[in-house]
Amino acid sequence: MKRFHSWILIAGLIFHFNGYGQDSSAHDLNLKQCIDLAIQNNLLVKQSEIQMQTSGVQFKQAKDNLLPQINASASQGINYGRSINNFNNTYVDQQNNSGNYGVNANLLLFGGLQLQNGIRQRALDYDAGKMDWQQQKDNVTLNVILQYLTVLSNQDLLEIARRQATVDSIQVERLEIQNRAGAIAPATLYDLKGQYASDLVNVVNSVNNLELSKVSLFALLNIPYQKDASYQTVPLDANTLQFGGSSDSIYQTALQTIPLIKASDLRVRSFEKAIAVARGKLYPTLSFYGSINSNYTNIATTGIPGTDFKTPTGQFVEIGAASYDVQAYSIQQQKIGFGDQFKNNRYESIGLQLNIPILNYLSTRNNIKQAKINLQNAKVVANASRNQLQQQVEQAWQNLNAAYGQYKGYLDQVNAYGESFRTAEIRFNNGVITSAEYVIAKNNYDRANTNLSASKYNFIFRTKILDYYQGRLAP
Repeated sequence: MKRFHSWILIAGLIFHFNGYGQDSSAHDLNLKQCIDLAIQNNLLVKQSEIQMQTSGVQFKQAKDNLLPQINASASQGINYGRSINNFNNTYVDQQNNSGNYGVNANLLLFGGLQLQNGIRQRALDYDAGKMDWQQQKDNVTLNVILQYLTVLSNQDLLEIARRQATVDSIQVERLEIQNRAGAIAPATLYDLKGQYASDLVNVVNSVNNLELSKVSLFALLNIPYQKDASYQTVPLDANTLQFGGSSDSIYQTALQTIPLIKASDLRVRSFEKAIAVARGKLYPTLSFYGSINSNYTNIATTGIPGTDFKTPTGQFVEIGAASYDVQAYSIQQQKIGFGDQFKNNRYESIGLQLNIPILNYLSTRNNIKQAKINLQNAKVVANASRNQLQQQVEQAWQNLNAAYGQYKGYLDQVNAYGESFRTAEIRFNNGVITSAEYVIAKNNYDRANTNLSASKYNFIFRTKILDYYQGRLAP
């Protein structure tokens, strides 16, 4: 009865593991969903997108610099004490409220093509930013694919571990009955019990590895962990098993498709335009300008005839034989309104302005030298990126071929060890071979299945890397 209860406990553990993670309410995830979530939530992707948008704003600003500059100005002030009457240029000793108003415009006609080359430079920087953004998304995609396949691999390994434990549990049950009947040596039963205990430990380790891989996947997705989530498989279909071309052809394709290479080439061209911008400061600049201005003061007045326009003074002037009355003219001062002053005081100006650089502390020459240094560095980076890409493609190609060979080898091994274990199990059940021989055959078969599962997902991942280098990375 004690042995029966022990067996019931062990069987319950097996059933627990068999039912692990099989909640019908769990969210079903696939590889594409995981990639989309990771790209949407990844911090580096967001930062790269923001940087790209910043480059876009700078590009727009470079184009807007071609537009004329139009500014309006207004000033209003109060003067106390002795000051000049701006209306008649006389000195006054009173409070003077005055204002000046104007609109001016300036348009650069020629500036050594600085603005035009600046537009081209910012356009290249904007395109390079787009490539940086895409590169970050590709990096996240590869990381998610790797971790997603790790989850699937650990799921398979857990299933293999369960099957291993189930097979041995059946054997232990059979040997328990035979041992109670005295039909076998106790050592045979204990050998199988020890193997069964190892199987249960393997199940526990497999459950733990699966959980850790799931947690790592959700960390990449940057969303709360869903313990009961399920994962759609990524099949190893006929298309996956077929890969053509050569490492050289893949490398040539990668030069045209990899965002990192495109970004480095765009930055080389950008720094070339930066040199042209710096050189533009060596040329004269020609600008057109125009303005409309007016002013106002509260002390501006104008004379108007008084009520007694001509008033006799009682004095006479003798001219020849004639005598004439001297009369005084009565003039009253009236303030000029704001509207009249604004209209009457308006003045316009237009013109051309030519600036010729003669000596600017050699800053322009130094800027040109610095731009050339930046260009040289960009070329070094671009060349290094190409060399690194060639090495990565060659390594990926070799890894793919090795992964395919491993998968095919382990597949043959599983078939061979499977037949060997099938035969060993029959012979063991008939008492022809010992428990040690049975355990060896079973371990060989179990190890072959484990290696086959790992090699399958490794091969799938290697194909995804080659897809990335060929510009067809997709879940």
